[in-house]
Amino acid sequence: MTTLLALDTATEACSVALLHDGKVTSHYEVIPRMHAQKLLPMIKQLLAESGVALNALDAIAFGRGPGAFTGVRIAIGVVQGLAFALERPVLPVSNLAALAQGALRERRVQQVAAAIDARMDEVYWGCYQAEAGEMRLVGQEAVLPPERVSLPEGSRGEWFGAGTGWGYAERLAVPVSASDAGALPHALDILSLAGYAWARGEAIAAEQAQPVYLRDNVATPKAR
Repeated sequence: MTTLLALDTATEACSVALLHDGKVTSHYEVIPRMHAQKLLPMIKQLLAESGVALNALDAIAFGRGPGAFTGVRIAIGVVQGLAFALERPVLPVSNLAALAQGALRERRVQQVAAAIDARMDEVYWGCYQAEAGEMRLVGQEAVLPPERVSLPEGSRGEWFGAGTGWGYAERLAVPVSASDAGALPHALDILSLAGYAWARGEAIAAEQAQPVYLRDNVATPKAR
């Protein structure tokens, strides 16, 4: 059976999750600015509690952004270090998709408008619809002022808003049935999405792991 490790440090939350022998376990803490100190100990503790050795992993999944620049970098650094050492592939997962998957897991909502506060008076934005248990992106992810977000063209039915970007709710001119501005991505949902990607053969080599900031001019140049 597949053994997957997932981790995320893209927002205030730091979390890890493990799939082994069909069982899922996880650790989750909201610890702003403590990710670098806490992530590796969390991974070691989770593996120890599950009785799983690092070399038993088939692949490592991670939140590839968008999110806090430093946080996304921490995740990629740790993932690449582990994956290179173990000679294992990696599975990058969108943090907006993880928010949508979390809303599906917790609330059974089928359509989610995910928004993360991007600072600088902007939000990271993506719209997702459930398909056979997996939240799939409709359209594109973007970073833009709250007033400029929109639901997919021709969309119908109820939408749920998830993520810290919904702190701008009065400026997000899209109709949602409800929203949760306190929602943060969780490695549980990165693990779930990574499982679908793994089954489709979408794992990549560690050196191909790249952060997704959505802002072209910040931190790293866009690959040509």
